[in-house]
Amino acid sequence: MKLSNDANKVLGTFLRQYKIPTEDVNDLEEIVSMMPEDRKQIYKNVQSNPVGDLFRYSVHIRIQHLLTFTTFLLLAFTGLPIHYNDAFWAVPFNDLLGGVEVTRVIHRTLATWMVLSMVYHLFTVIGGTLQKMVEGKFDIGRSILPILKDARDFAADMAYFAGQRDNRPEMDKFMYKQKIHYFAAAFGNIVMVISGSSFLFPEFWNSILPPDIASHFQEMMRLSHPHEALLALLVIAFWHWYNVHLAPGRFPMQWTFLTGKLTREHQIEEHFLEYLRCLASLPEERSYLREVLVSKGLVSATKEIDARQNFLFDQHRQWIKEQTELGAQGDVLEDRQS
Repeated sequence: MKLSNDANKVLGTFLRQYKIPTEDVNDLEEIVSMMPEDRKQIYKNVQSNPVGDLFRYSVHIRIQHLLTFTTFLLLAFTGLPIHYNDAFWAVPFNDLLGGVEVTRVIHRTLATWMVLSMVYHLFTVIGGTLQKMVEGKFDIGRSILPILKDARDFAADMAYFAGQRDNRPEMDKFMYKQKIHYFAAAFGNIVMVISGSSFLFPEFWNSILPPDIASHFQEMMRLSHPHEALLALLVIAFWHWYNVHLAPGRFPMQWTFLTGKLTREHQIEEHFLEYLRCLASLPEERSYLREVLVSKGLVSATKEIDARQNFLFDQHRQWIKEQTELGAQGDVLEDRQS
Protein backbone atom coordinates (compact mmCIF):
# COMPACT_ATOMS: atom_id res chain seq x y z
CA MET A 1 0.00 0.00 0.00
CA LYS A 2 1.19 3.42 -0.87
CA LEU A 3 0.31 5.66 2.06
CA SER A 4 -1.81 8.74 1.38
CA ASN A 5 -0.71 12.22 2.39
CA ASP A 6 -2.99 12.07 5.44
CA ALA A 7 -1.60 8.69 6.47
CA ASN A 8 1.99 9.90 6.00
CA LYS A 9 1.33 12.92 8.16
CA VAL A 10 -0.50 11.04 10.92
CA LEU A 11 1.93 8.14 11.08
CA GLY A 12 5.00 10.36 10.87
CA THR A 13 3.73 12.48 13.77
CA PHE A 14 2.94 9.42 15.87
CA LEU A 15 6.33 7.77 15.28
CA ARG A 16 8.12 10.89 16.49
CA GLN A 17 5.82 11.68 19.41
CA TYR A 18 6.13 8.17 20.82
CA LYS A 19 9.76 7.66 19.70
CA ILE A 20 9.05 4.35 18.00
CA PRO A 21 12.40 2.46 17.75
CA THR A 22 14.04 1.54 14.45
CA GLU A 23 13.30 -2.21 14.63
CA ASP A 24 9.58 -1.53 15.05
CA VAL A 25 9.66 1.00 12.21
CA ASN A 26 11.30 -1.55 9.93
CA ASP A 27 8.63 -4.12 10.77
CA LEU A 28 5.86 -1.55 10.27
CA GLU A 29 7.31 -0.52 6.91
CA GLU A 30 7.15 -4.11 5.70
CA ILE A 31 3.58 -4.61 6.91
CA VAL A 32 2.34 -1.40 5.29
CA SER A 33 3.95 -2.30 1.96
CA MET A 34 2.23 -5.71 2.09
CA MET A 35 -1.25 -4.21 2.56
CA PRO A 36 -3.49 -4.05 -0.54
CA GLU A 37 -4.75 -0.69 -1.77
CA ASP A 38 -8.35 -1.86 -1.38
CA ARG A 39 -8.90 -1.66 2.37
CA LYS A 40 -12.15 -3.60 2.07
CA GLN A 41 -10.04 -6.69 1.40
CA ILE A 42 -8.41 -6.18 4.78
CA TYR A 43 -11.36 -5.53 7.07
CA LYS A 44 -13.49 -8.19 5.40
CA ASN A 45 -10.85 -10.86 6.02
CA VAL A 46 -9.69 -10.12 9.57
CA GLN A 47 -11.17 -11.86 12.59
CA SER A 48 -12.74 -9.67 15.26
CA ASN A 49 -13.68 -10.38 18.84
CA PRO A 50 -17.25 -9.05 19.36
CA VAL A 51 -16.26 -7.50 22.71
CA GLY A 52 -13.34 -5.66 21.08
CA ASP A 53 -9.75 -6.13 19.95
CA LEU A 54 -8.04 -2.73 20.14
CA PHE A 55 -8.04 -0.28 23.04
CA ARG A 56 -10.06 2.90 22.52
CA TYR A 57 -11.52 4.40 25.73
CA SER A 58 -10.10 4.77 29.24
CA VAL A 59 -12.02 3.61 32.29
CA HIS A 60 -12.84 7.28 33.05
CA ILE A 61 -14.59 7.77 29.71
CA ARG A 62 -16.53 4.53 30.21
CA ILE A 63 -17.68 5.58 33.69
CA GLN A 64 -18.73 9.00 32.36
CA HIS A 65 -20.69 7.41 29.51
CA LEU A 66 -22.43 5.07 31.98
CA LEU A 67 -23.35 7.97 34.27
CA THR A 68 -24.51 10.17 31.40
CA PHE A 69 -26.71 7.68 29.59
CA THR A 70 -28.32 6.27 32.75
CA THR A 71 -29.06 9.69 34.24
CA PHE A 72 -30.24 11.00 30.87
CA LEU A 73 -32.75 8.17 30.37
CA LEU A 74 -34.00 8.41 33.97
CA LEU A 75 -34.26 12.19 33.67
CA ALA A 76 -36.35 11.81 30.52
CA PHE A 77 -38.62 9.21 32.09
CA THR A 78 -39.16 11.35 35.20
CA GLY A 79 -39.13 14.79 33.57
CA LEU A 80 -41.74 14.21 30.87
CA PRO A 81 -44.38 13.01 33.39
CA ILE A 82 -43.69 16.17 35.40
CA HIS A 83 -44.21 18.44 32.41
CA TYR A 84 -47.29 16.54 31.17
CA ASN A 85 -48.50 15.78 34.70
CA ASP A 86 -52.20 15.79 33.80
CA ALA A 87 -51.83 13.41 30.82
CA PHE A 88 -53.49 10.01 31.13
CA TRP A 89 -50.15 8.18 31.04
CA ALA A 90 -48.35 10.58 33.42
CA VAL A 91 -50.84 10.36 36.32
CA PRO A 92 -50.34 6.63 37.10
CA PHE A 93 -46.57 6.98 36.62
CA ASN A 94 -46.33 9.84 39.13
CA ASP A 95 -48.67 7.99 41.53
CA LEU A 96 -46.39 4.95 41.32
CA LEU A 97 -43.46 7.07 42.50
CA GLY A 98 -45.47 8.66 45.30
CA GLY A 99 -46.90 11.71 43.57
CA VAL A 100 -45.61 14.45 41.30
CA GLU A 101 -43.74 16.15 44.17
CA VAL A 102 -41.72 12.99 44.78
CA THR A 103 -41.06 12.71 41.06
CA ARG A 104 -39.68 16.25 41.12
CA VAL A 105 -37.28 15.36 43.95
CA ILE A 106 -36.08 12.28 42.07
CA HIS A 107 -35.68 14.32 38.88
CA ARG A 108 -33.62 17.03 40.59
CA THR A 109 -31.40 14.44 42.29
CA LEU A 110 -30.72 12.77 38.95
CA ALA A 111 -30.00 16.19 37.42
CA THR A 112 -27.35 16.78 40.08
CA TRP A 113 -25.67 13.49 39.19
CA MET A 114 -25.73 14.38 35.51
CA VAL A 115 -24.10 17.77 36.15
CA LEU A 116 -21.42 16.05 38.25
CA SER A 117 -20.74 13.58 35.42
CA MET A 118 -20.36 16.51 33.01
CA VAL A 119 -17.85 18.17 35.36
CA TYR A 120 -16.01 14.85 35.70
CA HIS A 121 -15.86 14.60 31.91
CA LEU A 122 -14.52 18.13 31.51
CA PHE A 123 -11.77 17.49 34.07
CA THR A 124 -10.82 14.25 32.31
CA VAL A 125 -10.75 15.74 28.80
CA ILE A 126 -9.00 18.99 29.73
CA GLY A 127 -6.58 17.29 32.13
CA GLY A 128 -5.75 14.55 29.64
CA THR A 129 -5.19 17.09 26.87
CA LEU A 130 -2.88 19.22 29.02
CA GLN A 131 -0.92 16.14 30.06
CA LYS A 132 -0.41 15.13 26.43
CA MET A 133 0.67 18.67 25.56
CA VAL A 134 3.27 18.65 28.34
CA GLU A 135 4.53 15.26 27.15
CA GLY A 136 4.60 16.43 23.53
CA LYS A 137 2.06 13.79 22.47
CA PHE A 138 -0.99 15.89 21.64
CA ASP A 139 -2.38 15.49 18.11
CA ILE A 140 -5.46 17.55 17.28
CA GLY A 141 -6.41 15.11 14.54
CA ARG A 142 -6.73 12.39 17.16
CA SER A 143 -8.97 14.52 19.37
CA ILE A 144 -12.73 15.13 19.30
CA LEU A 145 -12.20 18.71 18.08
CA PRO A 146 -13.58 19.40 14.57
CA ILE A 147 -10.99 20.06 11.86
CA LEU A 148 -11.15 20.78 8.13
CA LYS A 149 -10.43 17.12 7.32
CA ASP A 150 -13.83 16.18 8.81
CA ALA A 151 -15.57 18.14 6.06
CA ARG A 152 -13.45 16.38 3.44
CA ASP A 153 -14.19 13.02 5.04
CA PHE A 154 -17.92 13.74 5.00
CA ALA A 155 -17.86 14.62 1.29
CA ALA A 156 -15.75 11.56 0.48
CA ASP A 157 -17.98 9.27 2.55
CA MET A 158 -21.08 10.52 0.75
CA ALA A 159 -19.31 9.88 -2.56
CA TYR A 160 -18.52 6.34 -1.40
CA PHE A 161 -22.13 5.62 -0.47
CA ALA A 162 -23.21 7.08 -3.82
CA GLY A 163 -20.91 4.63 -5.59
CA GLN A 164 -18.47 7.31 -6.74
CA ARG A 165 -15.38 5.89 -5.00
CA ASP A 166 -14.10 2.42 -4.11
CA ASN A 167 -13.14 2.95 -0.47
CA ARG A 168 -14.34 5.02 2.44
CA PRO A 169 -12.05 7.92 3.41
CA GLU A 170 -9.20 7.32 5.84
CA MET A 171 -10.78 8.65 9.01
CA ASP A 172 -9.13 9.23 12.36
CA LYS A 173 -9.92 8.09 15.90
CA PHE A 174 -13.12 10.14 15.89
CA MET A 175 -14.96 10.39 12.57
CA TYR A 176 -17.23 13.25 11.53
CA LYS A 177 -20.46 11.53 12.71
CA GLN A 178 -19.08 11.04 16.20
CA LYS A 179 -17.96 14.66 16.42
CA ILE A 180 -21.36 15.92 15.29
CA HIS A 181 -23.11 13.75 17.84
CA TYR A 182 -20.69 14.68 20.62
CA PHE A 183 -21.11 18.42 20.22
CA ALA A 184 -24.86 18.10 19.64
CA ALA A 185 -25.09 16.22 22.95
CA ALA A 186 -22.87 18.81 24.64
CA PHE A 187 -25.08 21.63 23.37
CA GLY A 188 -28.20 19.78 24.48
CA ASN A 189 -26.77 19.19 27.95
CA ILE A 190 -25.91 22.88 28.30
CA VAL A 191 -29.46 23.85 27.29
CA MET A 192 -30.90 21.38 29.81
CA VAL A 193 -28.66 22.59 32.64
CA ILE A 194 -29.35 26.29 32.02
CA SER A 195 -33.10 25.83 31.53
CA GLY A 196 -33.35 23.48 34.51
CA SER A 197 -31.44 25.89 36.73
CA SER A 198 -33.88 28.65 35.76
CA PHE A 199 -36.67 26.59 37.38
CA LEU A 200 -34.70 25.95 40.57
CA PHE A 201 -33.05 29.37 40.91
CA PRO A 202 -35.29 31.96 39.19
CA GLU A 203 -34.11 34.70 41.57
CA PHE A 204 -30.52 34.19 40.45
CA TRP A 205 -31.36 34.59 36.76
CA ASN A 206 -33.64 37.57 37.48
CA SER A 207 -30.78 39.22 39.36
CA ILE A 208 -28.25 38.96 36.53
CA LEU A 209 -30.56 39.59 33.56
CA PRO A 210 -32.07 42.96 32.61
CA PRO A 211 -35.72 43.20 33.74
CA ASP A 212 -37.08 43.43 30.19
CA ILE A 213 -35.25 40.21 29.26
CA ALA A 214 -35.70 38.14 32.42
CA SER A 215 -39.39 37.33 31.88
CA HIS A 216 -38.82 36.34 28.24
CA PHE A 217 -35.83 34.24 29.27
CA GLN A 218 -37.88 32.31 31.83
CA GLU A 219 -40.60 31.63 29.28
CA MET A 220 -38.06 30.50 26.70
CA MET A 221 -36.46 28.15 29.23
CA ARG A 222 -39.87 26.75 30.20
CA LEU A 223 -40.48 25.84 26.57
CA SER A 224 -36.98 24.64 25.70
CA HIS A 225 -36.47 22.27 28.65
CA PRO A 226 -39.09 19.60 27.79
CA HIS A 227 -38.73 19.98 24.04
CA GLU A 228 -34.94 19.64 24.11
CA ALA A 229 -35.38 16.53 26.28
CA LEU A 230 -37.82 15.03 23.77
CA LEU A 231 -35.53 15.90 20.85
CA ALA A 232 -32.54 14.33 22.60
CA LEU A 233 -34.54 11.19 23.38
CA LEU A 234 -35.48 10.81 19.71
CA VAL A 235 -31.89 11.41 18.56
CA ILE A 236 -30.57 8.82 21.00
CA ALA A 237 -33.21 6.26 19.99
CA PHE A 238 -33.10 6.70 16.22
CA TRP A 239 -29.57 7.90 15.47
CA HIS A 240 -27.10 7.01 18.20
CA TRP A 241 -28.43 3.56 19.07
CA TYR A 242 -28.80 2.61 15.41
CA ASN A 243 -25.32 3.77 14.35
CA VAL A 244 -23.58 2.32 17.39
CA HIS A 245 -25.52 -0.85 18.17
CA LEU A 246 -28.11 -1.76 15.54
CA ALA A 247 -26.40 -1.10 12.20
CA PRO A 248 -25.16 -4.09 10.17
CA GLY A 249 -21.84 -5.23 11.59
CA ARG A 250 -22.69 -3.83 15.03
CA PHE A 251 -25.95 -5.66 15.86
CA PRO A 252 -27.02 -6.58 18.48
CA MET A 253 -24.62 -4.42 20.48
CA GLN A 254 -21.18 -2.83 20.33
CA TRP A 255 -19.32 -3.51 23.56
CA THR A 256 -16.93 -0.55 23.42
CA PHE A 257 -18.80 1.42 26.08
CA LEU A 258 -18.19 -1.44 28.54
CA THR A 259 -14.82 -2.89 27.50
CA GLY A 260 -13.18 0.24 26.11
CA LYS A 261 -12.13 -1.78 23.05
CA LEU A 262 -13.15 -1.55 19.39
CA THR A 263 -13.31 -4.46 16.99
CA ARG A 264 -10.47 -4.75 14.50
CA GLU A 265 -12.87 -4.77 11.54
CA HIS A 266 -14.61 -1.58 12.68
CA GLN A 267 -11.37 0.28 13.25
CA ILE A 268 -9.91 -0.60 9.85
CA GLU A 269 -13.14 0.40 8.10
CA GLU A 270 -14.00 3.66 9.87
CA HIS A 271 -10.82 4.67 11.75
CA PHE A 272 -7.99 3.56 9.49
CA LEU A 273 -5.57 6.29 10.59
CA GLU A 274 -5.96 5.16 14.20
CA TYR A 275 -5.40 1.58 13.07
CA LEU A 276 -2.05 2.63 11.58
CA ARG A 277 -1.09 3.98 15.01
CA CYS A 278 -2.07 0.62 16.54
CA LEU A 279 0.16 -1.15 14.03
CA ALA A 280 3.03 1.16 14.96
CA SER A 281 2.67 0.56 18.71
CA LEU A 282 1.52 -3.08 18.90
CA PRO A 283 3.94 -5.79 17.65
CA GLU A 284 1.26 -8.45 18.18
CA GLU A 285 -1.12 -6.63 15.83
CA ARG A 286 1.58 -6.44 13.16
CA SER A 287 2.19 -10.17 13.52
CA TYR A 288 -1.52 -10.93 13.24
CA LEU A 289 -2.01 -8.75 10.16
CA ARG A 290 1.05 -10.25 8.45
CA GLU A 291 -0.38 -13.73 9.01
CA VAL A 292 -3.76 -12.71 7.57
CA LEU A 293 -2.26 -11.05 4.50
CA VAL A 294 -0.06 -14.05 3.71
CA SER A 295 -2.61 -16.78 4.47
CA LYS A 296 -5.41 -15.05 2.54
CA GLY A 297 -3.21 -14.20 -0.44
CA LEU A 298 -3.74 -10.45 0.05
CA VAL A 299 -0.13 -9.31 -0.13
CA SER A 300 0.11 -6.37 -2.53
CA ALA A 301 1.59 -7.16 -5.95
CA THR A 302 3.31 -3.75 -5.87
CA LYS A 303 4.89 -4.32 -2.45
CA GLU A 304 8.44 -3.36 -3.47
CA ILE A 305 7.35 -0.23 -5.34
CA ASP A 306 5.09 0.89 -2.46
CA ALA A 307 7.90 0.38 0.05
CA ARG A 308 10.12 2.79 -1.90
CA GLN A 309 7.35 5.39 -2.14
CA ASN A 310 6.51 5.39 1.59
CA PHE A 311 9.29 7.85 2.35
CA LEU A 312 8.22 8.61 5.91
CA PHE A 313 9.99 5.52 7.27
CA ASP A 314 13.37 6.63 5.91
CA GLN A 315 12.70 10.09 7.31
CA HIS A 316 11.94 8.66 10.74
CA ARG A 317 15.07 6.47 10.74
CA GLN A 318 17.13 9.55 9.85
CA TRP A 319 15.42 11.47 12.66
CA ILE A 320 16.25 8.70 15.15
CA LYS A 321 19.88 8.79 14.01
CA GLU A 322 20.03 12.56 14.49
CA GLN A 323 18.45 12.33 17.94
CA THR A 324 20.93 9.64 18.94
CA GLU A 325 23.86 11.77 17.75
CA LEU A 326 22.51 14.81 19.62
CA GLY A 327 22.15 12.71 22.75
CA ALA A 328 25.70 11.43 22.43
CA GLN A 329 27.03 14.97 21.98
CA GLY A 330 25.11 16.07 25.06
CA ASP A 331 26.61 13.23 27.11
CA VAL A 332 30.13 14.18 26.00
CA LEU A 333 29.56 17.83 26.88
CA GLU A 334 28.19 16.87 30.29
CA ASP A 335 31.23 14.65 30.97
CA ARG A 336 33.59 17.48 30.07
CA GLN A 337 31.79 19.93 32.34
CA SER A 338 31.86 17.49 35.24
